[in-house]
Amino acid sequence: MNALTIFRRELGGYFATPVAYVFIVIFLLTTAAFTFYLGNFFERGQADLKSFFTYLPWLYLFLIPAIGMRLWSEERKTGTLELLLTLPVSVPAAVIGKFLAAWAFTGIALALTFPLWITVNFLGEPDNGVILAGYVGSLLMAGGYLAIASCLSATTQNQVIAFVVGTVVCFAFTVSGAPLVLEFFSAWAPDAVLNQIAGFSFLTHFQSIVEGVIDVRDLVYFASLIAVWLFANVIIIEQKKQAG
Repeated sequence: MNALTIFRRELGGYFATPVAYVFIVIFLLTTAAFTFYLGNFFERGQADLKSFFTYLPWLYLFLIPAIGMRLWSEERKTGTLELLLTLPVSVPAAVIGKFLAAWAFTGIALALTFPLWITVNFLGEPDNGVILAGYVGSLLMAGGYLAIASCLSATTQNQVIAFVVGTVVCFAFTVSGAPLVLEFFSAWAPDAVLNQIAGFSFLTHFQSIVEGVIDVRDLVYFASLIAVWLFANVIIIEQKKQAG
């Protein structure tokens, strides 16, 4: 059994219950509401999906931890974690398999927003390359949120606690580059520290991709973020395995 087997098992498990379908419906409804009403999609008169991508990080902030909270806390609560770890599968393979399944599920939900893309092409002549970059950035950002939520899910048996802590940590990474946060540190921190704090912000890297500029530094940021949190996830599960 390897990561691919875990991936298939977990991804199939999402659609074995109505929870996956409920999540997808809620995601699609909220993205539509934010895009057309809060984002003033029609009133803007612009052939782009900025009104969609602008609010997506804030939707992810609550919806992604809701997916990630069950990845490990449910296994620990039901006692199936011990059973999983007795199978011929390494802890890194289990962590990666579970993460990829949740990421793929999120990607499916994101892909189902394609009617927005069709709509904007019907109404005007958008830069589809920029829109595609926005979707790539959205998927990378979802991976970052999921890696954080998965790691924190491994620290507790309570899914509610995993959700709350995951949301708080994701929020910290989201707003770290906001002017309000930077102004708080600017009173005593040097510019180098401020740049480092701003560099941790999801929004800073995501917004540049949404503009159509896929910088290697942004890709490295999301890849590194995912790798670090998954590595921490492996360490936590290894400790639980030894303690058990």
